Amino acid sequence: MAEITLPEAAAAPSGGPAEGPDRRARKKQLTRDALIQAALDLFEAKGYDQTAIHEITDAVDVSERTFFRYFASKEDLVLSFVRDGAAAFAGALAARPADEEPLAAARSAFLISLRELSGPQAEAVPTYLSVLRLIDSTPVLLAAHLRYTHDHDHEVLGVLAQREGVDPQTDRRPRVLAGIIGAVVFLALRDWRAGDDQSPEAMAAAFDSYADALVPALTGRWGAAG
Repeated sequence: MAEITLPEAAAAPSGGPAEGPDRRARKKQLTRDALIQAALDLFEAKGYDQTAIHEITDAVDVSERTFFRYFASKEDLVLSFVRDGAAAFAGALAARPADEEPLAAARSAFLISLRELSGPQAEAVPTYLSVLRLIDSTPVLLAAHLRYTHDHDHEVLGVLAQREGVDPQTDRRPRVLAGIIGAVVFLALRDWRAGDDQSPEAMAAAFDSYADALVPALTGRWGAAG
């Protein structure tokens, strides 16, 4: 794997005026982005379990101490994408029209967050989906993902409950819908991974197909004789 060199803006300054907070923030973001890219390249080339943290830092030419300023572990680096995805979905859901039905709002929010993850970078969504593929194919990461989802489901529950004006402590509907959305994402991801089309549009189409099947699956008969 080719060494990743930090951009000039992230290099240590040699004289000149003191750095302002904006410049320091940009340098930190550039370093974080470089660590993430190096890690993902190594995970793809060698496998997640076979990649050591020192290999990630060597690729970026920074110390392991620098790595731990940004991430607690390799697992934490990967889960940063999960955190970003959950925050993007919750934000998009909160922004949906108040008169939109909960399931319709959740479907729209997922598709919007899928396209808008990680800001303006053109490769952001494909990178996010590639990380989901890595998680789904790595048992330790899949377990960590499920644990994170379990520990943070209150965030989406809160948005759903607030939109509908219900108390999530006494009304089970927000929790049921949040669980269903998670299951639909899981099923869509499996179909997307198995297909030939690895584009974000294919992932969105898989999600929509399962969402379309929700109401028929939950109500009425499935074509069997009465």
